[in-house]
Amino acid sequence: MPLARKRLIIPAFILTFVIYILFDDIDLDGPPPDYPPDFPPGHPPNYPPNHHPDRRPIPEVELDEPVHWHKLHEQYPVKEFIALPSDTPSKPIPRIQYDFPKEDASDRKQRLDRQAAVKEAFLHAWTGYKEHAWLKDEVSPISGKFVNSFSGWAASLVDTLDTLLIMGLDDEFQRALEAIEDIDFTTTADQTINVFETTIRYMGGFMAAYDLSDGKYPILLKKAQEVGEFVYGAFDTPNRMHVARWKWKESLRGTPLRASQKTLLAEVGSLSVEFTRLTQLTGDPKYFDAIQRVTDHLEKAQSKTGIPGLWPMTVDLENLDFVKDSQFTLGGMADSTYEYLPKEHLLLGGHTEQYRRLYEATVNPIKENLLFRPMTFDKADILFSGTRIGKHMYYEAQHLTCFIGGMFGIGAKIFDRPEDLNTARKLVDGCIWAYDVMPTGLMPEIFTLSACDSLNECVWDEQTWLRGLRKGSRNNDVSDAAMRQMAVAEHLPPGMTKVTDTRYILRPEAIESVFIMYRITGDKALQDAAWRMFTSIEKMTRTEIAHAGIQDVRYTDTAKLDKMESFWMAETLKYFYLIFSEPDLISLDDYVLSTEAHPFKRVA
Repeated sequence: MPLARKRLIIPAFILTFVIYILFDDIDLDGPPPDYPPDFPPGHPPNYPPNHHPDRRPIPEVELDEPVHWHKLHEQYPVKEFIALPSDTPSKPIPRIQYDFPKEDASDRKQRLDRQAAVKEAFLHAWTGYKEHAWLKDEVSPISGKFVNSFSGWAASLVDTLDTLLIMGLDDEFQRALEAIEDIDFTTTADQTINVFETTIRYMGGFMAAYDLSDGKYPILLKKAQEVGEFVYGAFDTPNRMHVARWKWKESLRGTPLRASQKTLLAEVGSLSVEFTRLTQLTGDPKYFDAIQRVTDHLEKAQSKTGIPGLWPMTVDLENLDFVKDSQFTLGGMADSTYEYLPKEHLLLGGHTEQYRRLYEATVNPIKENLLFRPMTFDKADILFSGTRIGKHMYYEAQHLTCFIGGMFGIGAKIFDRPEDLNTARKLVDGCIWAYDVMPTGLMPEIFTLSACDSLNECVWDEQTWLRGLRKGSRNNDVSDAAMRQMAVAEHLPPGMTKVTDTRYILRPEAIESVFIMYRITGDKALQDAAWRMFTSIEKMTRTEIAHAGIQDVRYTDTAKLDKMESFWMAETLKYFYLIFSEPDLISLDDYVLSTEAHPFKRVA
């Protein structure tokens, strides 16, 4: 994404390249929005590998090995910890889930058949991981090799522990449980630790399995503490703001830390749920204290940014400057900071109103500045979220932003905002639409749309769509007929103007929100939509070994990518399984699902 504060094109490109160099292995980044319409032709998007796409480790200079992390004397110790809030909530948190009636026999059979198909797909992927990449981070689903994208601590195994429990795969869980004894979280060959990824995949994976097994296996909490103790070292800075990309071996050598002047928003505010749960489970206040200090600064800055109520995509944590960047998005590089506001309120049992204040302050600015209704030939009443840079709005949808429907749905229920439930449903329906209109039945990573003038009313105007096609076209012939022919050739349905990133990489965000909306409304049409999504994914991504992302969702003969992220088993297949489960399995009134779909028990 162009990240320049100015609206000049060349500075925007330069800053985009700088972000690529700095952040190219991040989970949170989705590719940037489309270039401004006047970006020089012949310059293809320079997307970083991305919470979740195609991550590649940065080559690093090896230091002396082996090196093991151990507890250090802190250079900037906390004098007094902020305690978990314990005030009685003003009123109980409202229920989230629909009061499901007893299902009839035919509905039950269909649901169980679908659930069984999801479980079979999971076992196929899990078996491929076991046979080809056991105790490694990820299996390569075509070549049968493995990659260590997350410090080599068996990311797929740890990330998937709770899925094994949810699916009742007890023997597989016991084998995984025995294997985690061999994972040493005090050392890695990686020179830089991605604190966010380590927290959500490893710490979150262990704690969720501990919660789901009712504390039966103490090793799970022990391992979560090992991870927590390690990443807590990244908070030893003068202002106690963490270093998101932490050169941990330099800390061992005594080099002082300073928070970065360019930290992605998603890495700023997306540790709260995991760190809070670790304090709740262990009684150690330092983890909650660490993230609460971050939240307090987010609250102080919230009304002072370029769009009051929202935070920009990058922030200066060293100087606590939240106004430098003029880019605002709910997509990659920002997403889970917003997602965690209602979820942290739930996890804390409503014992503080801070997260309600933070969330409610975002809602209207999101609606007014980021949401848009696409102009479609069938006048579909759907919504997407775009990106705003300064005064310019980019009507570009990302698969990553599909989490917003679920976020709005949960917020509508727990904060008694019934009017937001309609917005939530339109956002969910938008992502379903994006799956249904593609020949493969799969939503692209990123695509642009013609936008309506209003969120509520829209009239189809072919000329507006054709103008949008011309902006993204490199054809010499830009006549109406040529644009219509191009749209047919590139499988662009009326209203869609360009597919900026054509891949599908096994992402969970769409089914996540479909699942949440189903649990909120009980609408069986959402189960049918989920089934269409699942069967398309299974058809297009299955390999002999596991499942693979695909290169271009517009073509059914597209190439497969030799990559299967751990979130395929940890998130995507888990949500598909749960939408076809009994509604009391991982009830949203009993658990909080993290950004990695790890269920943590809610406290009273």
